[in-house]
Amino acid sequence: MGLVPDFILDYIDVSTFWTILMIIHGLLAVALLGALTHQAMSVLMPVRQTAGAAGASPGFATRFRAVQGAGYAAAVCVLWVVTFIFGAWIYTKYRMYVRIPIEQQGFWKTQGVFELKEHLAVIGMGLLPVYWLFWKDARNPEYESPRKWLTALLAAMVWFMFLVGHIVNNVRGFGS
Repeated sequence: MGLVPDFILDYIDVSTFWTILMIIHGLLAVALLGALTHQAMSVLMPVRQTAGAAGASPGFATRFRAVQGAGYAAAVCVLWVVTFIFGAWIYTKYRMYVRIPIEQQGFWKTQGVFELKEHLAVIGMGLLPVYWLFWKDARNPEYESPRKWLTALLAAMVWFMFLVGHIVNNVRGFGS
């Protein structure tokens, strides 16, 4: 069995398969981006009840930050791992059909930021057990600061990886 399972090729062609894989990877990345962004905002700018504001309707930014961060921890871990797996599978095609032409055209900065993206994805995988430990007991005040900054770091990493993925796709679009 190659990179594309043989039974799938009975129903769709190879190009369609890779496009579907890329769309799934992108949707997973958006879900991860949303979960980590909500969680990061909830710890970096927590909503506090102010005097006299009990009857006021909270605005969009307040509602965006007012999530329970601990509720996102398991989703973030699962989404990171599944997105990583899909990205690794797509990487096999990228390595031959996108990276080589990018190098041949001399887009070294583009290639470099994509290399950094790969490294950040792996570093993030390595940080997930610590992240999970800090969020597992979210009421422990001892973990409040490291939990906050690790969550912010992972959110920044996901934003960087998401944007770089789009930039590289724009340089040599998927399927070209």
